[in-house]
Amino acid sequence: MAVGDVMRMEIPAGGDLTVTPPELHVLAVDDSIVDRKVIERLLRISSCKVTTVESGTRALQYLGLDGDKGASNLKDLKVNLIVTDYSMPGLTGYDLLKKIKESSAFREVPVVIMSSENILPRIEECLKEGAEEFLLKPVKLADVKRIKQLIMRNEAEECKTLRSLSNKRKLVEENIDTSSSSHDDSSVKDTQTSKRMKSESENLSSLL
Repeated sequence: MAVGDVMRMEIPAGGDLTVTPPELHVLAVDDSIVDRKVIERLLRISSCKVTTVESGTRALQYLGLDGDKGASNLKDLKVNLIVTDYSMPGLTGYDLLKKIKESSAFREVPVVIMSSENILPRIEECLKEGAEEFLLKPVKLADVKRIKQLIMRNEAEECKTLRSLSNKRKLVEENIDTSSSSHDDSSVKDTQTSKRMKSESENLSSLL
């Protein structure tokens, strides 16, 4: 997991897995300062942590995907959702989407595209490339809440999967311990039997 890390995992000494969903962190990308302020406000109202940048290029730099080795030293960066405008100078939202989906670190992070233009081929192109949704501007609070619920639901499913894997691991470890213990007991019994047979053989030899 999903920087793209989307949740923290803690494994105490006892071996039980504790999954703690973090605050939802959203990266918002838009070249319009007005639209950036609008989406930031809607996300904050929905209790999200928000980072805003003004271009696709700056988004790649923030994520460490611009090819700059110095900028990519962000292994602790956690982003749960990326929301980007489609029409931006230089790197478009579609180009940014493709870069993210080609990244091993961020390909599982949901990307939502925003646009003021309802152009069907463009929408289909983005969804085919892996966009989670395509929103028409102006983005409404209901849109943001719906997307947040979708992300949280996906995280909850991942939590269940992690717990299931943890329980399976514990069962395997317990079976290994039981098998090892049984093997040790069997070895002790075999050794005792061997010693007794050797002693009886020696006694028989002395009698002969």
